Amino acid sequence: MKSPVVKRSIVIAGHKTSVSLEDAFWEGVKEIASGRHETLSNMITHIDRGRHRGNLSSAIRLFVLDHYRDHAVRERAPTLVPSELRTE
Repeated sequence: MKSPVVKRSIVIAGHKTSVSLEDAFWEGVKEIASGRHETLSNMITHIDRGRHRGNLSSAIRLFVLDHYRDHAVRERAPTLVPSELRTE
């Protein structure tokens, strides 16, 4: 049985390394980088520099999770309209 975790090579701050990620997280981090008009290497370098502990693969997973969690919260939050502008 093939593992859903795949090892991928990436250059971070000029150094080649590898990360083991599930396809969904790899696609997520690529999508976030694209949406920010940033290269994948720059995005992962940013994630690497911001992590306080744990391995890089875990830091990437948490970054992707936080990104989409924040997006979901913004989508669910009602638009705040001053009471004098409401038409109810």
